[in-house]
Amino acid sequence: MFTALVAQLDKGFRFFLASLIALMVLCVTWQIVSRYVLGDPSQWTEELARFLLIWIGLLGGAYAYHVKMHLGLDILSNKLTGSKKVLHALFVHVLVILFSAAVLIVGGLRIVQMTTELKQYSAALEVPMAFIYSALPISGVMLILYAAIAIIETLAPQAMED
Repeated sequence: MFTALVAQLDKGFRFFLASLIALMVLCVTWQIVSRYVLGDPSQWTEELARFLLIWIGLLGGAYAYHVKMHLGLDILSNKLTGSKKVLHALFVHVLVILFSAAVLIVGGLRIVQMTTELKQYSAALEVPMAFIYSALPISGVMLILYAAIAIIETLAPQAMED
C-alpha cells in the first residue's frame, strides 16, 4: 500500500519535472530561432527559461534526494556498519527535514509574502515574483516528504514491501 502510494507520487512528480524541462527546451529553442533565424529576439522566452530552471533545480533536487542521485559525501557512512550506519542515516534525514523546514519553507514563505506585499512582477512576463519564489517552499515540502519516506525505509524496510 505504502509503496504504491510513493510510486504514484513519484510518477506524477517525474511527469511534472519532465514537462518543465520540455517547456524550457522549447523556450530556449524558440529564443535561438527568433534571434538568429528571424532576427527579432523574443522578449519573454529567456525570462521564462530562467524561471523554469529555478523550478527544475529546486524540485529536481528534491527528487534527486529521494532516488539517492544527489551529491553527497559518503566517506563516513561507508565506514559505518550496523546500528551506527542506521543512526547516521536517520541523523542525515532529520537534518534534511530541519534545513527544509527552516530555510526552504519558512524562508521561502517569507520571500513569497514579501514579494506579494511589494507587488513585484517579472519584467518580461509580468508574472508575480511570488509565484516564482513559491518554488522554495514547495521544494521544501517535497524534501520533507521524501526525507520522511527515507526514515520509514530506514526504520521499517518491510513497510516498503507490498
